[in-house]
Formats: sequence, structure tokens, C-alpha cells
Amino acid sequence: MAETTVAELLDAVRGLTARVEQLEAELAEVRALQAQDVPEDVLLAISAAVAAFLGHRAKVKQVHFRTGQAWAQQGRVAVQGHHIIHGAR
Repeated sequence: MAETTVAELLDAVRGLTARVEQLEAELAEVRALQAQDVPEDVLLAISAAVAAFLGHRAKVKQVHFRTGQAWAQQGRVAVQGHHIIHGAR
């Protein structure tokens, strides 16, 4: 009975070790993506979009990669929050 418990514990430890190694690898990938610089062509496209929007050339001081989906969620909230209900009396 004690041998079965030890074997189960060893299997659990092996499984947890594998999960930790996988999470560490994913974390390393995320950190590598965040450490990348923004490519020159992307900066030029952002600068052109800002200039077109503002009507004059503006200085882009800082650009960051965003890996999360928070910006998309904020955009959806802004669009969906401005619905005008037609025909409401």
C-alpha cells in the first residue's frame, strides 16, 4: 500500500515538473516577443496614420508591442456603447 502511494506521488511530481517546464518555455517565448523592437516599416505606417489623422506631421515618441486582447475589448466596448436605438419613443 505504501509503495502504491509513493508511485502515485512520483507520477504527480513528474506531471507537475512537465507542466512547469512547459510554462517556463511559454514564458520565455512571451518575454522574447516583448523584447523585440518595432520594425521600421511598422513605425513608418504608424507615423503616416497619425499624420493623416491629425492633418500634420507629428512626432511618434514611443511605440510598444501589445500581446494582449485588451485593446480589442476596449474598442468593442466603445463601439457597442454608442448604439442609438432608432424608433424608441
